[in-house]
Amino acid sequence: MEKIAVFPGSFDPFTIGHESIVRRGLGLFDKIIVAIGTNTGKADYFPLETRLRWIKNVFNDEPRIEVDSYGSLTVDYCKKKNARYLLRGLRTAADFEYERAIAQVNHAMEKDIEVVFLLTLPEHTFITSTIVREIIKYGGDARKFLPEAIDLGEVNP
Repeated sequence: MEKIAVFPGSFDPFTIGHESIVRRGLGLFDKIIVAIGTNTGKADYFPLETRLRWIKNVFNDEPRIEVDSYGSLTVDYCKKKNARYLLRGLRTAADFEYERAIAQVNHAMEKDIEVVFLLTLPEHTFITSTIVREIIKYGGDARKFLPEAIDLGEVNP
């Protein structure tokens, strides 16, 4: 049976930390689906279509990575995609507490889905999409925090 993991998030924008987690996850899974979910508590900064295109460009060299979006509960999306694993990255202890609560709720809703946590590399610990968005909003150079395949010049949010 193929080991499929979903790496869910808003990825607004997708950072080098996200890329690192996905590429490292390939050592554990046969296929990883990077899935942009709708977060009703957040307003998107970059359009969904742009984020999908950027992430596809980042992984255009890797056939085991699929990029998709969804507007449902993550566990329902996993079932639809025959994914038994959720892949998540952890930067801090606060991330762990937040992610643990979500993982426990997801497990209570769907017992067959396991969550796998990977620790962020030390050099990526401080990188968050929120911080990168702020840099971009105020005209700073965020390129060092983004995968090379992401071209911020193609969009004007």
